[in-house]
Amino acid sequence: MIDRIGQIQGIQGVRSGASSDERTAAKTGGEAFGAVLQRELERAEPRQVAFSKHAMARAEERGIEVNDHLLNRLTDSVERAQAKGATNILALDRSLAFIINVPNSRVITTMSQEEMKENIFTNIDGAVIL
Repeated sequence: MIDRIGQIQGIQGVRSGASSDERTAAKTGGEAFGAVLQRELERAEPRQVAFSKHAMARAEERGIEVNDHLLNRLTDSVERAQAKGATNILALDRSLAFIINVPNSRVITTMSQEEMKENIFTNIDGAVIL
């Protein structure tokens, strides 16, 4: 009545001689697990805002002190803008303004309070109050 299932032809057994790195690389399409994990961790970490050369020069000219507190506030504003889908934002507080490219987490330019009075902000799709 019931026939026994014979050995399936065409299927090879697991190679016992394969190293764990070879097996991992085979499963991830050629990349080792450690490399994949590191890439994913870097992608998940929030990147701190960086200043372009232009923005850094403007900050120095205008006496704007770029310190850890300011960088943390700007990074937070980029994260909030990113959550809303913005790509170029104006980050604004009482005395400073920053135009930031959100996907690259890069400050494009900076302005002091005196300069803000006469300027029009263009090419932005969001504003964040610091």
